[in-house]
Amino acid sequence: MNRIEQKFAELKSKNEKAVIPFVTAGDPNLETTERLVLAMLESGADLVEIGVPFSDPIAEGPVIQRASQRSLDAGTTLLDIFKTVKRLRSQTEEPLLLMLYLNSIFRFGKDRFFELCADCGVDGVIVPDMPYEERDEILTEAEKNGVLVISMVAPTSNERIAMITAEAKGFLYCVSSTGVTGMRTEFETDFQKFFGAIKKCTDIPCAVGFGISNPEQAKQAARYCDGVIVGSAIVDLVEKYGSNAVPKVADFVRSLKEAVFPEEK
Repeated sequence: MNRIEQKFAELKSKNEKAVIPFVTAGDPNLETTERLVLAMLESGADLVEIGVPFSDPIAEGPVIQRASQRSLDAGTTLLDIFKTVKRLRSQTEEPLLLMLYLNSIFRFGKDRFFELCADCGVDGVIVPDMPYEERDEILTEAEKNGVLVISMVAPTSNERIAMITAEAKGFLYCVSSTGVTGMRTEFETDFQKFFGAIKKCTDIPCAVGFGISNPEQAKQAARYCDGVIVGSAIVDLVEKYGSNAVPKVADFVRSLKEAVFPEEK
């Protein structure tokens, strides 16, 4: 069983919801990224998404776009990110995922990419610009190396939800609303209807992302699914505090975990 599957099975046995924070690798530098990931895990994060900076991050809003550019300007490479993940893997057994665009995998070489994922301890990849119908482009190499390709659904997926969930593994990344990533004050999506449609098709764990920016939103969203994914609000702290962001981010992740903790009945 992959570490991602183990983690969700463990959380289910304890009736807990997952907190999945995101950071952009190399923002402001990879040494800080390493400290951020470890601090977030120590503060209650259950899985961590590490974003690979890309020059044209079409699914990302301005906060993560700026982080990608800062990282690229600092000279971050995918090979350097793998080295960082390998150091992290020597310090933690918690699930680590890479979130990146398809072009980064192809440019690096998909065989080499997934071999390094396995060697360094990457448990899964999220590829937001890869249509479900194109997943075979990387699925063979991913499966050969024990790396899960996380499937995504959105409120606009409608009849495609059944098809996408049929072969989903690890967890299902549920996009909270249309548009790009970024902090939102409210959600227009009817979560009860959205997750109701998903749960009719699958019992795989569902985590919601895109726009969750504070503990109260995390608490509300977690009532409908198995975990919450928080990116821009964390990257925003990194933008404000740079290499001094670690304790700020740790406190924020701790508040998220406390917010999604099951209410006593």
